[in-house]
Amino acid sequence: MSIPMVDLRPMLAETEPAWRGHLARLFEQMQFVLGEHGEALERELAAAWGSRFAVAVASGTAAIELGLRAARLSPGAEVIVPALTSPFTAQAVLAAGYRPRFADVDRAHLLLDPASAEARGGRRTEAVVPVHLYGQPCDLPALGELARRRGWIMVQDACQAHAARCGGQPLTRFSPAVAYSFYPTKNLPCLGDGGVLLTDSARLAQALGRLRDGGRRRDQVARIPALNARLDEMQACYLRAFLPKLDEWNARRASLARLYDEALAGSREVTPVERREGSVCHLYVVRARRRAKLRAHLARHGILTGIHYPVPLHLQPAFRNGWQRGDFPVAERACREIVSLPLWPHMPESAVEEVAGRIAGL
Repeated sequence: MSIPMVDLRPMLAETEPAWRGHLARLFEQMQFVLGEHGEALERELAAAWGSRFAVAVASGTAAIELGLRAARLSPGAEVIVPALTSPFTAQAVLAAGYRPRFADVDRAHLLLDPASAEARGGRRTEAVVPVHLYGQPCDLPALGELARRRGWIMVQDACQAHAARCGGQPLTRFSPAVAYSFYPTKNLPCLGDGGVLLTDSARLAQALGRLRDGGRRRDQVARIPALNARLDEMQACYLRAFLPKLDEWNARRASLARLYDEALAGSREVTPVERREGSVCHLYVVRARRRAKLRAHLARHGILTGIHYPVPLHLQPAFRNGWQRGDFPVAERACREIVSLPLWPHMPESAVEEVAGRIAGL
């Protein structure tokens, strides 16, 4: 059996009438940027995820960057970022004109550790970016309290956590802005790059709308330094077709993750990373004693795997800036051990059993 990490074809087949209808309407109107589908998507996302406003943008990276730009931190301010996450989180900090300042993750869930964030904050630290890694929400009450006590702005990176909640509450209840990505492998994907910012603030939503569109107000006058970071209408057509199925797809992911949990219980080769309540199971990640051997073994049997992520941010050349090996031991060890196993909503249960069986046979 050949098992990819992700397969979008069943998702496209299931929603084909909807996205074809949206595309037909788009080609009738010929408005490919900032048109009716993008506006409808913003309304639908805000309603589905419990926020007042949504501002669609060109990518998840752009969403984080614009959230930080709108925060208006001091020039060169430092922003706390977990050492274990996608490099695009830290790239967004740099693109916004600020400096990433790293903190370690907790041992159980590999999410930003509030104690490490507090210890690593310096006199120039003005913001924190919790990353809801693998689809599971961070400890937002603790991080929110830390941000209030230290006077930091919080911009959440929920690029892997579509529709996740924390303690039953929408993520926008904990910070002014929440950034999402619609990259093709995400729980809610488009067929290219895309992203969105959610907020409960009308003023912030208006500012983000200007920041994504060259600082304009639907005219040809740039009023502030800004970007061209708009979501195109074609991607909005696909996203509008997929969004009504997201809760069902997330439930299916959770069911498959539980099946993995049962099948891998007691494994000598791997230990699943613990999941927090409210996880939307974007990835199913295990820690492996012999990672290279495990991945090669699975590949020989047609099973693809991934590593999210192989190098902690503080050891990557773009962000090193004086950080050394050993500064964030939990993240460093995790990066040597983690493996992402195949998981997508339409994956058959037999594929989970196949993956687990091959791991047991190593």
